Amino acid sequence: MSSTEIVVLIIVIVVVVAAAAFAWTALRRRALRDRFGPEYDRVVAEKESRTEAERELRERERKHAELTLRPLDPAARERYAQAWEELQVLFVDDPARAVGAADELVTRLVAERGYPTEKYEEQLAHLSVDHARTLGHYRDAHEIHLRNERGEASTEQLRQAVVHYRALVADLLGDDPVAAHRETDAPSPTPADHKENR
Repeated sequence: MSSTEIVVLIIVIVVVVAAAAFAWTALRRRALRDRFGPEYDRVVAEKESRTEAERELRERERKHAELTLRPLDPAARERYAQAWEELQVLFVDDPARAVGAADELVTRLVAERGYPTEKYEEQLAHLSVDHARTLGHYRDAHEIHLRNERGEASTEQLRQAVVHYRALVADLLGDDPVAAHRETDAPSPTPADHKENR
């Protein structure tokens, strides 16, 4: 084999290895985007580089894999659906208290499913792995809940919080928490509420 052939062979090998590495990176990136949806874009925007953001998302997957998550049995699912219906009825008379109750209900539901609930940011990170599509709803609802605790939330914001909490509850239960029950006079989502949430 001549020195020219050796150089050409080395170049071909380097190009093939580089192409394989590029393809592998692209596949991993696509898998993260598919899994995390809008959460992928949010983390990329927060971090200094896409590589750092993807490292964090893979770390979330690793920690999530260590959890012992439990599906809800039918009785528990029914109990949460009933609690949600009662909460929506409460909203009619006391929107501020209903939003606090919604936050507590979500925390109980998340804990019963096996997610840690001690720290809000860690809770978000764990939920993002399987529930990234509704995580923006949870963030928005929780932010309004905190405003509500300070007495700064309007009734319309409280209504929006309940709509946002409902999206996460439906996702955690696997269906709309009120679909199996009769509709109440509680806040109903508007078409705008169904748009993809950040």
